[in-house]
Amino acid sequence: MTTAIVKPQWGPATIALMVLGFIVWWPLGLAMLTYILWGEMFGGSAEKAERFMHKSKDWAQQCGPRMSRRHGGFHQGSGNAAFDEYRAEQLRRLEEERRRLDEEINEFHEHMRNLRMARDREEFDRFMRDRGGNRPDNYNTNGNN
Repeated sequence: MTTAIVKPQWGPATIALMVLGFIVWWPLGLAMLTYILWGEMFGGSAEKAERFMHKSKDWAQQCGPRMSRRHGGFHQGSGNAAFDEYRAEQLRRLEEERRRLDEEINEFHEHMRNLRMARDREEFDRFMRDRGGNRPDNYNTNGNN
């Protein structure tokens, strides 16, 4: 069995290292805090680390068969085929509705763009009419200034 110089527990040395880590560079202090809180789970001895890895592997194997990739993300199946089929159908229906709403919003944006263009054209035409009617005559028609 090996012994660590700094054990993952609340003690004067670990607290001092954590404070010093925060002063020097905050991720060091955060790493020390993480080591203090969860260090025993990962360190301490090879046997503990191995037990932790086996527990993690067992958990992943238990959850693995129920996990499937659908609709852009992972979800767990309910274990009931009829409910899973119903869920898949509802998700498909919602996806179609979302697509329809996206098309409607695009049509609305196009409509608003056309209205802005018409308004801009009307304002520009009014400006040109006003400018043309109020423009001072700075030149003679015979070309002499």
